[in-house]
Amino acid sequence: MAGVKLGLFFDIRNPEPWARPWPDVYARTLEVIVEAERLGARSVWFTEHHQFTDGYLPQPLTFLAAAAARTSTVRLGTAVLLAALRPAPLVAEEVAVIDQLSGGRVELGIGAGYSPREYALYGADISRRYSLTDDAVREIRRLLDDGIVTPPAAQRPFPIWLGYQGPKGAARAGRLGLGLLSLDRSLLEPYRAGLVEGGHDPATARTGGMLDIIVADDPEATLARILPHYAHQLNTYRHAAVAGSGAPDPKPVTVEKLAGGMSAPGRIPGLRVLTPADAINAIGEATEGTPAEHVYLWASIAGMPGDVVDRHVELLFGEVAPALSA
Repeated sequence: MAGVKLGLFFDIRNPEPWARPWPDVYARTLEVIVEAERLGARSVWFTEHHQFTDGYLPQPLTFLAAAAARTSTVRLGTAVLLAALRPAPLVAEEVAVIDQLSGGRVELGIGAGYSPREYALYGADISRRYSLTDDAVREIRRLLDDGIVTPPAAQRPFPIWLGYQGPKGAARAGRLGLGLLSLDRSLLEPYRAGLVEGGHDPATARTGGMLDIIVADDPEATLARILPHYAHQLNTYRHAAVAGSGAPDPKPVTVEKLAGGMSAPGRIPGLRVLTPADAINAIGEATEGTPAEHVYLWASIAGMPGDVVDRHVELLFGEVAPALSA
């Protein structure tokens, strides 16, 4: 675990039940990032969705630039950027500027997305999302690695990841010779096979990704406070999967239903609130024997209470990270 860079994952939502002025939300997010870096965070990652009612971050590279200006050591990643919705030169130029601004700290994670509404917003064909994304990745890599964009990126070759899921997606990432943003062990074999098929050394395999963990002193009590936020998060993802397709919305997930699925104190399907000791074990189990380079956890779930965020960050980088490094 000494080589794994432990970090935080941000979607920067501002849901109506807990809404605050947007300048405060963004300022608070930057404060969390600065404090996490001070405590030893190795990476921060930003994701992307469009037209969510809670303002889910739509432009991760914009926020990456703000984080770059406020930090000095932490790696700055996208997990993921929907490259098929943007011209490749635009992505490459923005990434190169941020990479220079940050002193070469950018990790570019790219994904295909899944929401029909988002592709319609940008006039792109969602039925071609994987081929469009593959083409975008190839061109962005060419523009960055061949020094075509000006200014050039500080890093060469540029670290690019694919957030593809499933065996076919893992194989696509391998054939392109890129990192795989998934910690699913079942994808390692097709990923390495893809590397070989694409003419790449399987020893270059590298993975990273999200673990659904919040660290707390009292997991049961903390989960009870997070559940309304987690229900909101799940329902927005479920809505996005059908929005713009003509299909009806799925039945909302309720706090009561989530609480009924608790398998142990602090643990429900899709989310684990763990003590530092249990988080150490969970992260170790997820990464042991794998080429994991990055592991990131939620910074906040859909506007969850600030004191929960602060304690999570404090425990993650004050207790969990040092134990994993040791």
